[in-house]
Amino acid sequence: MERINKLNWFLTTKNNEHIGVWVTKDGYIRHEFLPNGRYDETRGDIKSAYTGYYNRLGNHVEYLDDTGFVAEGDFKDGVFYHAGMVLYKESA
Repeated sequence: MERINKLNWFLTTKNNEHIGVWVTKDGYIRHEFLPNGRYDETRGDIKSAYTGYYNRLGNHVEYLDDTGFVAEGDFKDGVFYHAGMVLYKESA
């Protein structure tokens, strides 16, 4: 059973072009936005290095990691900026 979101965060937009995998240019970080409001970040060979909930409000994303920290990021011109990283959407 999936953990219940304590803050009642949920996906608030029907605009879902953010869903999918976003990757740094070197491929080291792979950040996946899932359609259920969860995210899963792989770092190098470490799968699910970070997981938690996200909430997108326009171009802004707020995170609540499963370990308890919070973070944020922003989409701008098809690029995702998060915690000093620049990520690009992986094409199919």
